[in-house]
Order: sequence, then C-alpha cells, then structure tokens
Amino acid sequence: MLGPIEMIDGEFQVTKIFSAKGGCTKNIHMKNAVKPIAIVTGASKGIGLAIAAAFVAEGYCVIICSRNMLHLEEAKNSIINKYPLADLQLFVANFENPIEVQAFGNFCLQQGSPAILVNNAGIYLPGNIQDEAEGNLELMMQLNFFSTYHLTRQLLPSMMANKQGHIFNISSVAGLSAYPGGGSYSISKFALTGFNKNLRFELKDSGIKVTGIFPGAVMTDSWKGFDNSNNRIMEAGDIAAMVIAASKLSAQATVEDIVVRPQLGDL
Repeated sequence: MLGPIEMIDGEFQVTKIFSAKGGCTKNIHMKNAVKPIAIVTGASKGIGLAIAAAFVAEGYCVIICSRNMLHLEEAKNSIINKYPLADLQLFVANFENPIEVQAFGNFCLQQGSPAILVNNAGIYLPGNIQDEAEGNLELMMQLNFFSTYHLTRQLLPSMMANKQGHIFNISSVAGLSAYPGGGSYSISKFALTGFNKNLRFELKDSGIKVTGIFPGAVMTDSWKGFDNSNNRIMEAGDIAAMVIAASKLSAQATVEDIVVRPQLGDL
C-alpha cells in the first residue's frame, strides 16, 4: 500500500486520497450555498468516526484522516451506507510524523477554509511514570498534543481571515485530574487542556470558537474486550452529539468545556 506522501522533486505529494461524490473541491454547492468544511483527525474509528458521521449528517463536506487506509475505507463505507450523498474525503497520515501532519494541513487548505476543526487524533498507552515503557511520553506528546498544536497553527490563518470557525479539542478527564495508570497519557492530555484554554483566550476576539471536550470512558478500542452489556460506559455517539450541539449555538455563545462521564461515574 502506498504511503500518505512521497518525495517528488523535493516536494511532498499526496498518494492516497478518496473523494466521495466529488469531495470538497468539486461538489461543494447545495441550494446555491457553499457547503462548510469540517476536518476530523483520527476519524477511522470510535469518537472521531462518530463525529465525522454527525457532521456529514449536518450537511458538511467532511475531511477525515487516519494512519491506516484500510480503516479509512471501512469508515468511508460505514458513512456512505448511511448517507449515500455524503461529501467526504480521506487522507492517510501518521501523526507520529510532523511532516505528515503538515501534508494533511496543506491538503485541507487546498479544499478551502475549515468551518470546523476537530482535533481528535491520539493514542492511549497505560502505565505509571515510574515504570512505563521508555518512549511513551514522547510518543503520546507527539500524537496527543504536538500534532494538534501544529495542525491548528497551520489552519488558523485561514480561519482568522474568515473571522469565524469552531475548534474542538478532544481531551479526556485524564486531562483534568490524575488517575492510576494514567502516566504519560494524562500528562499529554493536561498539555492539550492547557493548549485549549490558551487558544480560547487568544481567539475570543477573532470570531473563532474553541471548545475542550473531556470524555470519561467511551466504548472505543481503548476499551476493547470490556463487557459493556450493562451499558456501564458511554457510546462514541454521545460525544458526537455534544460536539454537534455546541457547534449550533449563536455567534455570541461559546461552550468552553464539555465534561461527559458515564452515569455511574468513572471506572
């Protein structure tokens, strides 16, 4: 399988893109209005996939990325099966590599200025600071924080020029308080929480909204193998519903933080 980018004459070129129904570049008109663009990172599964599908349902042209083309194709099929007329684009990018983060950002800007940016890409590796595997901190800081920081900075000038947009940063309750086995994951999410708060403060006069999402346990791959037959933990759709609700407020209203926990509390 081809990688997401390759070097050609000193420039990085996209090698794996899928556009459903023409994608954002060609099929962006509906009732004489330009479709807004929503970007969702880490959207091949779980929370990201649920959020991407929700914005498709709202009439957005949605750009999603993940490191695995097979998983992206599966995500595409699940969305298209439910919304056959979806405007959807896929991009393979491994956010461990800053160059691929930049390539994804460049691709997004080629489609137009985003109305929605959902920074969801990340990874959870359990462990305690004192004994977790060497390299856990660096990996999770790159995936859970640095990729979000750099992608957002790359897209912000376009959004600021339009004086509108909404940035959602998917953090975790682990970014609000420490917990057993949190280790470097919690550290990376605390960094994301700080980023979210500072970004909100900086952009409050720009017309761009910033919202931090802090989910508790959600039935995703992080909980693979967990018996949720008694509905102990939340569904990815619960988080997507909150994101969509926050995106629909008037221009003069912003939800700064959304904390969503299972009804019975954290595990």
